[in-house]
Amino acid sequence: MKEITPKSKDASKWYTDVILKSELADYSPVKGTMVIRPYGFALWESIQSFMDRLIKKRGVKNAYFPLFIPERFLKKEKEHVEGFSPQLAVVTYAGGEELTEKLIVRPTSETIMYEMYKQWFHSWRDLPVLINQWNNVVRWEKRTYLFLRTSEFLWQEGHCAHLTEKENMETVLWALNLYKKTYQELMGVYGICGLKSSSEKFAGAKKTFTYEALMPDGKALQSSTSHDLGQNFAKAFDWTVLDQNGNALYPYQNSWGFSTRSIGGLILAHGDDNGLVLPPKIAPIQIVIVPIYKTETKNKVIEYSEKIKSLLRSFRTELDLRDDETAGFKFNKWELKGVPLRIEVGEKEMAGQILTLARRDTKEKIKIKQADLKVSVKKLLDEMQKAIFFKHKQMTEENTHQTEDYDEFKKIMKTTKGFIYAFWCENPQCEEKIKQETKATTRCLPLDAKTEKGSCIYCQKPAKHRWLFAQSY
Repeated sequence: MKEITPKSKDASKWYTDVILKSELADYSPVKGTMVIRPYGFALWESIQSFMDRLIKKRGVKNAYFPLFIPERFLKKEKEHVEGFSPQLAVVTYAGGEELTEKLIVRPTSETIMYEMYKQWFHSWRDLPVLINQWNNVVRWEKRTYLFLRTSEFLWQEGHCAHLTEKENMETVLWALNLYKKTYQELMGVYGICGLKSSSEKFAGAKKTFTYEALMPDGKALQSSTSHDLGQNFAKAFDWTVLDQNGNALYPYQNSWGFSTRSIGGLILAHGDDNGLVLPPKIAPIQIVIVPIYKTETKNKVIEYSEKIKSLLRSFRTELDLRDDETAGFKFNKWELKGVPLRIEVGEKEMAGQILTLARRDTKEKIKIKQADLKVSVKKLLDEMQKAIFFKHKQMTEENTHQTEDYDEFKKIMKTTKGFIYAFWCENPQCEEKIKQETKATTRCLPLDAKTEKGSCIYCQKPAKHRWLFAQSY
């Protein structure tokens, strides 16, 4: 179980080893795709459960739209089709005959959804439109990476429309905050909310906002995005509604998405040389009970272990009763799977009505009285959830730099990497040159960025904002 490459030696190889050996996912026979195994899918179900409640609380309702999109729909918005063309999977033959019109396997659903919005909604009284869907999408990738970049992935995509630009922007920022809340409160992943540059924004959007998280190898992960589409798609589809005065108005639209890529970020952010480290709130199994016994005491120890499990029924608890594995093997197995808390139950524990608890995050072992079990376990899991988040936050802050010197900028990107705050004149040519020379891209302009007087890190022309740069996945 421990035959994984140490993260400290080779993070990329470690990442793949951990996913395969902890049974989160496996490679599919179809190149570029993966099979999400039950343990991995349970993580996605936790994310769905957490987010879906908040999405519905906002008044957004779930629906489902087709996987196939007529090619002409995708062509209606120029930037949209140009942005996605290299990644499209196209159906040309179906039902035993060649199709008269090609069908696109959805890379995202704006076009198919907005065609239906045009048919359904005609008056200001129909707005706002608040619809979300949980589905799969296909973006044909040349280089794939389990969870982080696959040709097919799962996500949610919200698509809303509003009467005013102000209401539209409120939804855009609400969605961004939803993602921040999910990452920080459920997944323990710290990050920066901000605005994408024009070259990095979603194809067809007016503005794109992002949650950027730094991984321990110094690279940034674009963890989720929320897009202000303005009236671009409404105009492309010639969708208007009548306002209160009877005048035709193009609705203001937004879209926002959060995918299974987040699980890749979760793995990278917290894992160690021994495998996964899962925050308790998202962990499929929060507690594992491992009985330790001799043949003559087996039945009594197991009976006591089952009693302990019954006391912990309010938690997601597993009792490991496999008798073809040693206790040490089981410890390694559950460490690899990232189970937050292990309870060891042996003859001494049974005799003294005590329990030995082992924390996955710190490896610390704690002795508690059985009578204090539920209170102690809840307290420990709460402490672990907070500790895992603050550890990632501290790592991010320790690897965040600020510089006005391009040589120093290049040196950082060649060595430790990390986030760099630097002035940029917002000229796309400078942005591209920096990318070519350092592999670093503008990750975002943080929402709390101050307006300052400075000089562009590359061309030295006047700049008013420090943008966040990093190499990315």
